[in-house]
Amino acid sequence: MSELSAPLDDHTAEIGETIVHLDHKRLTPAPPAGALEDMPVFKVNARRELGNVVMRKNLRFATHTIRQKRYTRIDEVGESRWQQLRTAAEQIKNRVGRHLDTYLEDVEKKFTEKGVTVHWARDAAEANQIIVSLVKAKGVHEVVKIKSMVTQEIDMNEALEAADIAAWETDLAEIIVQLGHDRPSHILVPAIHRNREEVREIFLKEMKLYGKPAPEDLSNDPPALADASRQHLREKFLRAEVGISGGNFIVAETGSLVIVESEGNGRMCLTLPKTLISVVGIEKIVPTFQDLEVFLQLLPRSSTAERMNPYTSLWSGITEGDGPQEMHLVLVDNGRTKVLADPLGREALRCIRCSACLNICPVYERVSGHAYGSVYPGPIGIALTPQLRGIDHPIDKSLPFACSLCFACADACPVKIPLPDIIVAQRHRVAEKKQASKRPHIETTAVAAMNWFWKDAKHWELALKAGSLGGKAMDAIKMRKIGPLPYPMSTWTNARDVPAPPTQSFRDWWRQERGEQ
Repeated sequence: MSELSAPLDDHTAEIGETIVHLDHKRLTPAPPAGALEDMPVFKVNARRELGNVVMRKNLRFATHTIRQKRYTRIDEVGESRWQQLRTAAEQIKNRVGRHLDTYLEDVEKKFTEKGVTVHWARDAAEANQIIVSLVKAKGVHEVVKIKSMVTQEIDMNEALEAADIAAWETDLAEIIVQLGHDRPSHILVPAIHRNREEVREIFLKEMKLYGKPAPEDLSNDPPALADASRQHLREKFLRAEVGISGGNFIVAETGSLVIVESEGNGRMCLTLPKTLISVVGIEKIVPTFQDLEVFLQLLPRSSTAERMNPYTSLWSGITEGDGPQEMHLVLVDNGRTKVLADPLGREALRCIRCSACLNICPVYERVSGHAYGSVYPGPIGIALTPQLRGIDHPIDKSLPFACSLCFACADACPVKIPLPDIIVAQRHRVAEKKQASKRPHIETTAVAAMNWFWKDAKHWELALKAGSLGGKAMDAIKMRKIGPLPYPMSTWTNARDVPAPPTQSFRDWWRQERGEQ
């Protein structure tokens, strides 16, 4: 995410009577955002976000609204047909995974034949090096870009800023996030945590620093806010020499890139600049044009709860006199082949970034995407991010435990990713790593203690009697719940209301009522 921290003063671009001042040397990330890896672990972030009442209200309203609309759109298709589409999508993406090497070669051949230069990037650093060099070769200091998860994943905007190149977001929600010196909190709706009044204040304060200002009498009505962003972006679209996009799908059969969107800003980025750079994960392939039909039915219903996307753009190479005359496709691995090697974990690569799992997740609904320390929040982020980045970092170790295992995400996923199974497997990896360290841990100590209680009936009886005595003592002083306890139990009790233990165990009650042992 590009952080716009100060007005620009050393570069001027003139369009008609409008003069825009751009100081690309001061587009560094604002300190409050920082790098994702510098954030606290999930449980710390979650506790902070739970205290943000406005955010929780915004998030609950948005996710429940999208969720209900999605149910309506799926009902229109019919349960039987919907399940057929899900199964078809699962099988198509599995076929891509099995033969990814062959499909990637087909993609390179088809795109090259159509005048597109194909680049291969093993990791984020290599991808950014390619992109920065391509932009620098054009002698420009700014680009317009379409909302893209993979460019966020590789921190492309920050890499461009380090090279004195401004990356202007053009999606409405991304503009809100960018101008607000914020981070996206949702895959589909990055500014889902903001309400209309907050958006209005951001536009009034920030737009004037980076281009056409928002009207002084700007209201918080959505049409007015959308029009302000449209006017602000228009001059950027008209002067942009380079556009950067992601890609929802790559059709191997025809050598086509596909982008679906709701606002039309993507189409502006795809048609107006002279040079187009598309940055796409290697898993985004579908084998044939006919296969695309399945996903164009699943994606809009699962994401924006629409029958179809308002804008579906496909482009296949260069056409003289029409659109960009120089095109580059950057295929990004960045850990994906490592994920592909895991028989269970690879199923996460079927993800089409619809965000249905986020909208149904009870944990995400309460803590927002900012709690995860990952570009991909919610259930898919928990399942995918530790695989892409590894589990050496504290954030990635904590992510698999940011889940209640309610299985709602598995039911909602349009491509049938078994998210809870993958998350449990990630927990197992974290546990194995802890055991391999040979250092004592709270979990292993607790399990050893429980093993002592459970391996002998007399031990268990002793524990029950101790619990009953504690319950009677608390009942005597009218104490109905256990408050915060000292470490290590504080990690559990600080965020939960723990009821007082019963004054009588079930076994004692059974003996009393039935006279049986």
